[in-house]
Amino acid sequence: MKPAKFILFMFFPFLLSACGGSDALLPVIPQPQHVEMHRGHFEIPLTAEDIETISVLPADMIKDTLAPYNVYIAIKDTVAGVASCESYRMSVDGGGVSIEALSDAGVFYALQTLSFLCDDGRLPYVEITDYPRFPYRGMHLDVSRHFKTKEFVMKQLDAMARYKLNRFHWHLTDGAGWRIEIDRYPELTEIAAWRPYPDWEAWWNGGRKYCTADHPDADGGFYTKEDIREIVEYAAKKHITVIPEIEMPGHSEEVLAVYPELSCSGKPYVNSELCVGKEGTFVFLENVLTEVMELFPSEYIHIGGDEAAHEGWKNCPDCQRRIKEERLGDEAGLQGYLVRRIEKFLNDHGRKLIGWDEILRDSVNASSAIMVWRGLDYGVEAAEAGNDVIMSPGEFCYIDAYQDAPFTQPVAKGGYLTLAKTYSFEPVPDTLSPELQSHYIGVQSNLWCEYIQPDWYTEYMLYPRVLSIAETAWSLPSRKDWESFRKNVISETDFLLSRGYHPFDIRKEKGERPEAARPEKHLAVGKKIEYIQPFSRYYPAGGDTALVDGVRGGWTYADGRWQGFINRDVDVVIDLGEPTRIRYIGAEFMQLTGPWLWQPEEVIISVSDDGESFTELSRQFTDVPKDATELIFRTYSWSGDTDARYVRYTALSNGIDNGCLFTDEIIIR
Repeated sequence: MKPAKFILFMFFPFLLSACGGSDALLPVIPQPQHVEMHRGHFEIPLTAEDIETISVLPADMIKDTLAPYNVYIAIKDTVAGVASCESYRMSVDGGGVSIEALSDAGVFYALQTLSFLCDDGRLPYVEITDYPRFPYRGMHLDVSRHFKTKEFVMKQLDAMARYKLNRFHWHLTDGAGWRIEIDRYPELTEIAAWRPYPDWEAWWNGGRKYCTADHPDADGGFYTKEDIREIVEYAAKKHITVIPEIEMPGHSEEVLAVYPELSCSGKPYVNSELCVGKEGTFVFLENVLTEVMELFPSEYIHIGGDEAAHEGWKNCPDCQRRIKEERLGDEAGLQGYLVRRIEKFLNDHGRKLIGWDEILRDSVNASSAIMVWRGLDYGVEAAEAGNDVIMSPGEFCYIDAYQDAPFTQPVAKGGYLTLAKTYSFEPVPDTLSPELQSHYIGVQSNLWCEYIQPDWYTEYMLYPRVLSIAETAWSLPSRKDWESFRKNVISETDFLLSRGYHPFDIRKEKGERPEAARPEKHLAVGKKIEYIQPFSRYYPAGGDTALVDGVRGGWTYADGRWQGFINRDVDVVIDLGEPTRIRYIGAEFMQLTGPWLWQPEEVIISVSDDGESFTELSRQFTDVPKDATELIFRTYSWSGDTDARYVRYTALSNGIDNGCLFTDEIIIR
């Protein structure tokens, strides 16, 4: 740790010269809002670890403990230049350290900043005025797919506090496992918290059953009420609010396995969604939420509300009766009924609802917050509806995606989200009015753990990308600087390693797929292309010219460069405009079975002079197994010597329902 801190301290002369001393960029994450550097340093016989330890003490004890070291703390009704209760002003000079804040939280965050600056008892002379950009600065952890121990959770709270994150979104229930003790419903933890499979993938592909804890192959776990009280109290000392998520009405397979009377079929292992037509469903949900609220003092309770399928409801007499009696119109209205009813229940108990952005269609009231995951436009829609917004779009904030070239990384669900891309996230559109912008109350990183089981791998995916979200959440856009942040991340990587964390080391990054780095020049670029079968409207890439625009795809199918075909073949004809000498025709496909991407079963390449009668040049079958879970790229091509005006490229789907084919360019040379 000491060499890393020494490097940070030696970096100060550069900061001073580069920024002229005013509004300098510090070796701190997140970056403070206003900084004025001065030459010199103050000696203090405390380490960074000492300061962090002192910061969690009660305010009076902090004052008494630090005063002998000439660190003076004052909590005031007003502090010049700040308004947030989490803000502070700090000055370091020859007389020591002076901290002014509006609350205990402001003092706590001032000490976090001080711990970054402390180098073996040497503090630079500096004046800092600091406050958060957003009141909600979150980190989400999914413990349903793979259970994490109480000690592991507390360790992550330590890291959150260092980076001034203040909301821990705890994903406690999902189809893969129920993780919270509920007295009224003991089978949720006696059975639904355990699976007879070694990991989530085996459970997902192997029947999705549950078992008791004494089963010889049982894997899982849950948090007792005492565990939860301990975690909530531990978090509160670090000024972190724990927000529980209890999924409804979808993602509820584990509930319905042990309480099948709450399903539409009345049978276990049939439905995924709770039956909204049965009154017993609401008795269950209100009983569960009552016990949840007894454990969590948070203002908000997260109810999920995402990805609920409606098929079971269509054939359920209870659901159809509810739709008719309540004049809900259809199954979408039925989900809205559940969300609004739970919203009222929470409101009646002094709480507010948060849900994923699907609840926008459910006409929730203005007290409910929308957590955006599907795209930036949903944040605008929520703000225009009068709801507060927490931005966590998958494009920037879903850190279960690969963070470097997939072939260098442990298996992940897919995608490609680098530290730089995460850091580039700007959550609030500058085109909105100040009134609408005021509804944007925070940002959050989300870690889903389908493929993330060991503790080391969980931390590897969290850090350092969580640090980029932390800086976006706290620092104003004008204070963000990628090159400075990257240097700070390198130092923080060493710090985290010294504390027993397992971060990804950005110094070893391989980067984007080489093919995507430059335009591809070939005979078909800009030529007319006819689609015999249309591409998916969800994955259009560059539209009608995507396969002949010279733009190659990167590591992820969602980068806007790969064109997708769902439940259909790729079948296109390219018109070169005139008979042309051709020596090569080829296209590359991506397989990643997690999001249902497969290689084509068969590829046929043919040519024509008139666009009507085609001569087959090549017919190839894939050699990639359908059950290969890793990211695989494969090119299907023909090489030879021929003259033709038209080229037809046909890639046949393997017939898997909802399976996708993704390709980025048809190259002709």
